[in-house]
Amino acid sequence: MNQSLWSLNGQRALVTGGTKGIGEAIVRQFLDLGASVFIVARDNTLLQQQLTDYRQQGHTVDGLAVDMSQPGTSAQVIEAVTTNWGSLDILVNNAGTNIRKPTAEYSPAEYDHVLNTNLRSAYELTQAAYALLKESSSGGKVVMISSVSGLAHTSSGSLYGMTKAAMIQLTRNLAVEWAADGIRVNSVAPWYINTPLATPVLTNPEKLAGILKRTPMNRVGEPVEVASVVSFLCMPASSYVTGQTISADGGLMAWAY
Repeated sequence: MNQSLWSLNGQRALVTGGTKGIGEAIVRQFLDLGASVFIVARDNTLLQQQLTDYRQQGHTVDGLAVDMSQPGTSAQVIEAVTTNWGSLDILVNNAGTNIRKPTAEYSPAEYDHVLNTNLRSAYELTQAAYALLKESSSGGKVVMISSVSGLAHTSSGSLYGMTKAAMIQLTRNLAVEWAADGIRVNSVAPWYINTPLATPVLTNPEKLAGILKRTPMNRVGEPVEVASVVSFLCMPASSYVTGQTISADGGLMAWAY
């Protein structure tokens, strides 16, 4: 077996929302696979603590504490990556949020917050990272962390589903548009994963029972199980895969009834 196909050695990755849940699992797995990681997150205290821990373990990490929902943040992040590293091979758009309520009850401020955090940040950061990704010696890789809520109706709310569906379509468009530049773009669509964002739902016994009933594997996923799909999509082993959305969902999307 050619071990280099299954490694991220020498790769430089940027991960948003990288201090908790799926994002943290992606960062840890990237580091274990030999990548250097630039972490973006809102909580500076937690970010600095994790950066210190990773460095003590011998990993190469940098980071920036910013709110990706705010205008102008993407340019700030890419400027920091360029200053610190001068190159970029991988971008993972993981930052996200949700407000669960009926569609008729969303306020304009809530609409803006969910769209800016989930979709606008991913679009603007990917756009801003284009020049660096195009110059990657190994070929640029972009992974969008979408959701099964972008593929089918779930109880997560229309705003969340709308943003996640848009990320999947953005994946398709960029995969075709940027293929000539050697940039691959894919997305991952998780179902319920054991993360802080899902805690309010998963700690409700009635809601958890409903989730498990709809999931053929009869369990909630773990962050590392999503991180493993993301890692594969960034490895040389997946070099002919682009424009795809892989559901990490315990069989949910395959079960019509």
